[in-house]
Amino acid sequence: MLRPAPIVAALPANTPFVGPERIMRERGLSELLRLGANESAFGPAPSAIAAMAGELERTAWYGDPDSLDLRDALARKHDCTPEHISIGSGIDDLMGLAVRAFVAPGAVAVTSRGTYPTFDYHVAGYGGTLVRVPYRSDDRPDLDGLAAAAHATSAAMVYLANPDNPSGTFYAAGEIARFRAALPKETMFFLDEAYADFVEPSELIPNAFDLDMLRTRTFSKAYGMAGLRQGYAIGHPETLKKMRQWVGSSGTGSLNVFGMAAATASIQQDADGAFSKNERMRNKAVRDMVSKWFNDRGMKPTDAQANFMFVNIGTPARAFRDACRAKGVIVARDFPPFEKTHARISLGTMEEMTKAVQVFGEVLAKKSTAAA
Repeated sequence: MLRPAPIVAALPANTPFVGPERIMRERGLSELLRLGANESAFGPAPSAIAAMAGELERTAWYGDPDSLDLRDALARKHDCTPEHISIGSGIDDLMGLAVRAFVAPGAVAVTSRGTYPTFDYHVAGYGGTLVRVPYRSDDRPDLDGLAAAAHATSAAMVYLANPDNPSGTFYAAGEIARFRAALPKETMFFLDEAYADFVEPSELIPNAFDLDMLRTRTFSKAYGMAGLRQGYAIGHPETLKKMRQWVGSSGTGSLNVFGMAAATASIQQDADGAFSKNERMRNKAVRDMVSKWFNDRGMKPTDAQANFMFVNIGTPARAFRDACRAKGVIVARDFPPFEKTHARISLGTMEEMTKAVQVFGEVLAKKSTAAA
C-alpha cells in the first residue's frame, strides 16, 4: 500500500504549468507560437553559445561545485564578494532552498494571491502555512497589505516579485525601501527579481546584503537561457550558507557545465550593460506595439516592465486562451483571482507578435459575435 508522507498526501494533485510540447501533442499541432512562459524571443548572447561549445569535450566531468568563475563574474556585476552569491538551478531551485531553510513546518509565509505560484508550492510542500494578500484594484501587489499580514502572523518570510509576475508592474527603489522598513525585524524578505534586467538599473534598489533579505535573479529571461536553468541568489554570506546546508558544499550540485559556462560568458559580455540594454529596447518596442493594439480595442494592459504583458480580456478569459491555442498561439494560464478575466502574453519578436495580434483579433471578433 502506498503511504506518502502526510504533507505530500495533503497537496493538491495538479500541475501549475503545462508544457507547450504537451499542448502540441494533445491538439495535433505541428507548430506553436510560444507566448506563455516568458521565454526570450531573442536567444542567448553569441558568447554564451561559444562558451557552451567549448565545454563539449568536458561533458564527462562534473561541473565546478563552487561555480567559482560564475560567482566571480556576478560579484563584479553586483560590487560584492563571491560569498554574497549563491548559484542554483534557476530561481525555483533557490526558492525551495530558502523556504526549507527559513520557513519551519507550521510557520507562516506571506505572499500575494495570484503571484508566481511556485513559491506557494514550496511552502505547502515543506509544511509551511500560506497567507495570501489580495492584489490592489489596479492589479499591483499590495505592499501595505503584505506588511500588515506579516505583522499579524509573525511571518517567517514575505515573498514579493518585482517586477511582478503575472502583472508585470514594478515598484521603484524608494517604495521597496519603505516596504522593507515596514516588515517585522524577524521576517525574511524574499525579493524575486527574475525580470529586473528589463528595468533601468537606476530604478532598482541598491545593493543590500542584510541577514533578513534574499534577492534572486535568473538567466532564463533577458539572457535567453531558460533551457539551461541558471539562477542566483544575492544575500548575506551567513544567510546563503544556511540555504546551502541542504544540498552540500555550495548548492550547485544540480548545475551543468554548459549552463555555468554560458552564464559566465553572458555576464562577461554584458559587463558594460550593452547587451541587457539592447534586450530592454527590443522588448519595449514589441510591448509598445502590442499595448497599442489592445488599447485601441478598449482593453488596457498593465504598465508591465518585463518581457510579457498582462491584459484584462474580460470573461471568459479561458475561452480566449483556449481559442488562441487552437490557432497555434499559446498564452499563459493564470491563477486565482485572475484566471477568469486576464491573459498574460509573453513578447516574441516583432514578426511573431504581428502574427499573434492577428490571431487575437480573430478570436476576440468571434467572442464579440457570440456575445451578441
